[in-house]
Amino acid sequence: MALKKLRKMLDEKEIGAVELTRRYLDKIEKTDKNVNSYITVCTESALESARKAQELIDAGEAGAFTGLPISVKDNICTMGVKTTCASRMLEDFVPPYDATVIEKLKKDNFVMLGKTNMDEFAMGGSSQTSYFGGVKNPYDTSRVTGGSSGGAAASVAAGLCSAALGSDTGGSVRQPASFCGVTGLKPTYGAVSRWGLIAFASSLDQIGVIAESAEDTGYVLDGIYGYDANDATSSKKSDGNYTSLIGGDISKLKIGVPKEFFAGGLNDEVKTAVLKAVEYYKQLGCEIIDVSLPSLEYAVSAYYLISSAEAASNLSRFDGIKYGFRSGLGENFNDLIKNSRREGFGSEVKRRIMLGNYALCSGYYDAYYKNATRIRTQLRSEYAAIFDKCDVMLTPTAPTTAYRIGEQENDPVKMYLADIYTVTVNIAGLPAISTTCGYDSNGMPIGMSLIGRAFDEKTIIAVCDRFEKDFERKECAL
Repeated sequence: MALKKLRKMLDEKEIGAVELTRRYLDKIEKTDKNVNSYITVCTESALESARKAQELIDAGEAGAFTGLPISVKDNICTMGVKTTCASRMLEDFVPPYDATVIEKLKKDNFVMLGKTNMDEFAMGGSSQTSYFGGVKNPYDTSRVTGGSSGGAAASVAAGLCSAALGSDTGGSVRQPASFCGVTGLKPTYGAVSRWGLIAFASSLDQIGVIAESAEDTGYVLDGIYGYDANDATSSKKSDGNYTSLIGGDISKLKIGVPKEFFAGGLNDEVKTAVLKAVEYYKQLGCEIIDVSLPSLEYAVSAYYLISSAEAASNLSRFDGIKYGFRSGLGENFNDLIKNSRREGFGSEVKRRIMLGNYALCSGYYDAYYKNATRIRTQLRSEYAAIFDKCDVMLTPTAPTTAYRIGEQENDPVKMYLADIYTVTVNIAGLPAISTTCGYDSNGMPIGMSLIGRAFDEKTIIAVCDRFEKDFERKECAL
């Protein structure tokens, strides 16, 4: 149900905040054992928040999020509630503060249903690397949800929350939204504060939104965007009102379709569905322009070098001394750190730390990391040239639909290449939104992405909403 409709029902007393929260909690209890979308369910605190929300509603003092039940990815700090990053390293970590996005929603007395499952430290594209077990796709529980925000996407798709906060480093909001048949928005880098988001790759990470529709993602973004003095990378350029262009005329827009995104490696059913969406916009009167992103072939390599280098640096703090998992083995300081990290981190996290440290070694820095930053600059330049001609760019979100659990997890290269259509957006710091544009022969959702100019979330939300209004989504099996 749309967030605006839930807001109206709460304000007009068609349903109470406590009743609404109980409905979601009851469904989580009955259903989530089949999905594993939550690591922590905040039953008592959610009901208490709902009671406080109802008092505000009764007093006529409700805000936009008062009483709305929302899930939060488990790498976003929540005071007094475990924030594990789906890792043994932080299995018992309880933050003493809230992330800025949580502070903003708490001012409106939102209801946090719980913390959602994910790939460990957000490193993965399947949500199967979690220390607490993998997440299953609500459309077919034998298949993955995508990652790393797989729990957030699954919780929305299965109706276990009204919307979810996730994080996106190289597609971690958009790819699971695509796989789970929901809508995922990755805002412009700096539009939303990262204060309290446990860092993976600081120059790429961005908190995003997963919801039932483009309008709902804009609704949530209005509540969390904005400059934050605690985050030196946050920007003052965002001005909110992200749903203000919805319902307007989009027929004069120019939509760029990059040829490289439709070359080899793209599943035929995905290609057909996305090109059908291109045709839909053409029928509306939009001008379709062929564009090119020549550096796409280098994007995955550049992304994994940059992100792994930053991850190696960010994760160096987890040593078993200051905080986090501490091994019981080791006769001296060095052994304690070594054993704590070996036992506390999973294999994918270790792989990326090793790759990052290798790329930063003095003998390889120029050949790998420095060249990756040059590709970042080149990609930004190519996007700038595209947006000189276009208002929006339309691409597939992922080369395939959701694959079966265990099918690709043992092939890191194949897993990494699955991010080819999403990583360029993070490298360039642009906003993008993914929505469902079709279904494959197995009934699994197919996602398309709309990419916009920096800080122009309004346009891509409106363009996405126009498609969603005429596209009939299928309900998931659960």
